[in-house]
Amino acid sequence: MTLNELHIGQRALILDVGGDDGIAIRLMEMGLTDGEEITLIGFAPLGDPIEFLIRGYRLSLRKTEAERVAVTALAESKI
Repeated sequence: MTLNELHIGQRALILDVGGDDGIAIRLMEMGLTDGEEITLIGFAPLGDPIEFLIRGYRLSLRKTEAERVAVTALAESKI
């Protein structure tokens, strides 16, 4: 499963950031590292970008970026 497949309010643990290019490195620099918990907060009106809560801050990613992050879903929570 990847980040763009989560539902609003769903939590997940990051397993891996795919690729070894500049985008993958930048995603890891923004805090998307293995074992980190992330929650999907919402989608922009047209579905892109997607907003997440990670490490106490809000992060917006494009769908193509979110597709590169493999996660395992946790129990759903309310925001």
